[in-house]
Amino acid sequence: MNLKQLALLIFLFLSVSSCSVAQQKYSVKSKKAVRLYEQGMEAPRLSIDERTGLPNYANAIEYLEKSLSNEPNFWEAHILISEFYEIIGDYKSAIFHLEEGLRINPNHSFSGSSYFFLANLFYVDGQYEKSNQRVDQFLLFKNANPDLRQQAIKMKENSLFAINAIANPIAFNPINIGPGINTANPEYFPTITVDGKTILFTRRIKDSRVFGNFKEQEDFFISQLSSKNIWQTAISMPPNVNTVNNEGAPTLSPDGRSLIFVACPDAAGENYGEGRFGRGSCDLFYTKRLGKNWTNPQNLPGLVNTFNWETQPSLSADGKTLYFIRGVRNRDGSKSSDIYVTHLLSDGNWEAAERLSSIINSPQDEESVLIHPDGRTLYFASRGHQGMGGTDLFMSRMDAKGNWSKPENLGYPINTRYDENSLMVSADGEIAFFSSDRDGGYGDLDIYYFEMPEKLRPTKTLYFEGLVYDAVTKNPLAGKFQLIDLETGKEIIYSEADKITGEFIVTLPVNRQYALNVSYPNYAFYSSNFNMKTNLSSDAIHMDIPLVSLNSNLPNVLNNVFFNLGEATLREESFVELNKLKQFLEQNLAVKIEVGGHTDTRGSAKENETLSTNRAKSVYDYLIINGIDANRLSYKGYGQKENVISDEEINKLTSEAQIEAAHQKNRRTEYKIVK
Repeated sequence: MNLKQLALLIFLFLSVSSCSVAQQKYSVKSKKAVRLYEQGMEAPRLSIDERTGLPNYANAIEYLEKSLSNEPNFWEAHILISEFYEIIGDYKSAIFHLEEGLRINPNHSFSGSSYFFLANLFYVDGQYEKSNQRVDQFLLFKNANPDLRQQAIKMKENSLFAINAIANPIAFNPINIGPGINTANPEYFPTITVDGKTILFTRRIKDSRVFGNFKEQEDFFISQLSSKNIWQTAISMPPNVNTVNNEGAPTLSPDGRSLIFVACPDAAGENYGEGRFGRGSCDLFYTKRLGKNWTNPQNLPGLVNTFNWETQPSLSADGKTLYFIRGVRNRDGSKSSDIYVTHLLSDGNWEAAERLSSIINSPQDEESVLIHPDGRTLYFASRGHQGMGGTDLFMSRMDAKGNWSKPENLGYPINTRYDENSLMVSADGEIAFFSSDRDGGYGDLDIYYFEMPEKLRPTKTLYFEGLVYDAVTKNPLAGKFQLIDLETGKEIIYSEADKITGEFIVTLPVNRQYALNVSYPNYAFYSSNFNMKTNLSSDAIHMDIPLVSLNSNLPNVLNNVFFNLGEATLREESFVELNKLKQFLEQNLAVKIEVGGHTDTRGSAKENETLSTNRAKSVYDYLIINGIDANRLSYKGYGQKENVISDEEINKLTSEAQIEAAHQKNRRTEYKIVK
């Protein structure tokens, strides 16, 4: 049972009890003790704590302490004050008084519920052995409440898990991320770009503009990693993003140019910020960076936002899938929260979200979610899966059929008896970030990082970066990127370069081979190949991409057209690239092309010319078979006549790997636009 449920039960109990206290008989005769007890019972209902906005349990505790000072064996007062101490989070005092109540009158509860509540107190306080002892006592009661009995059984299972986890801790050495980010204010909800060089987070700040007594609100701050691997002093996001209202729980796209976040209305429930419109409660909003400027945030287009509470978004690396938390109010007035997923439609709208299966969503609350850039590893916080108490962090992996595995608890001491939440894992999977108010920080919540244990890491995800530009004028272009798995033909990533600078960052999950296509209107598409099954010595690949205008006759290499050694039959993985070439020709009906085949200089010149001609013809034939008019096509074999790297340059290379790579560049299939 969580504290919100307990507080509601106590409030209802007080509301009913206040009408009949005059007729009640107590275990003590002291009128003063009884009077103080009844005043303590009434206090939460009659006054509100200005600091928290909740019933004033502190006043109630003061009355009850005085009552017990007068009558130490007043077991009813011990039971009630224990409940109030539990609500305010003072578990040790709650345990003391509940044990005293049971010592004085061990049979005061016909159903044994006090033993259940004592077991729960020991559990949330991390005293798992004692919790199990009290669970065993509670389960002996034949009249035990069936719901509490089920909760007790699960509590014992969790305690046994926690005892084993503590006995087998994993390596965990959290390090404060530093004063460039952390301050005396609370910092939390970090999100980081795939290159690990930009971090954006939420900071709660004091703001006199805020309406009401609580003069604080949440804003976004952003920091860059220096060449010395030190996070620079974070700066506030611009005022069109940060408002006097709360902005929180951000998720950045891998390239750091798209931001989805949560914005909530003001106290009146209407104003989400200047120019913003919501659909009820907290909504998801979207903004994009063009050059150095962020666009005005808009309510996330589509059917994601509802009158419910949408929060904690996490955007996939391809920008097409969004996970988030939706909080709903149930018919009985209680609240619950689960993980949902939505997909981006071709018209730019997000489809209606679906709740993830019960493999992920438990009967209790899920409170944060992260989809790693590998697109297949999910980290989330939950109260309902087997854990150590409060919210624990879990991991699940998606299989080839799109099904999630049984969630795995991240273990102790990543998880503790306290609430753990909002984990962020780097693209390479080696480092994780989280927030904590542990000792030794700069004040309140700080952001920390730690080395992720090997077994909990996602698939390593690298990235490539660079510029897209006109091959002749060198002007930047907003090229569109398509990364396709050559084995499955499935599009893995769709992205675009910055419209002003031409800069891009695209993720590359390892253990796959990819075809990369970059396109832009009135330009020939660019092709490249990434084999991420080998040659993974670096975390990043830098590549500048020149696009050739349709008015130019410069050649364009088809880097994903493959043949077996010495043969001219197309391999199946070539079809992804050739279908892209077919699509390009269908979109540019006035364009005619020549397909050119090239070999390296090994072998006889005559044989190489024949081989290159046959390979060019294979591409020519494929396009005709698939509907391209033969009058728009021609082919030619160049053999070894037009090498990209000369034999003289190759002879200067020292390693076999370098030599073979040079010959590979010479063996190529190209197309060029002809008039």
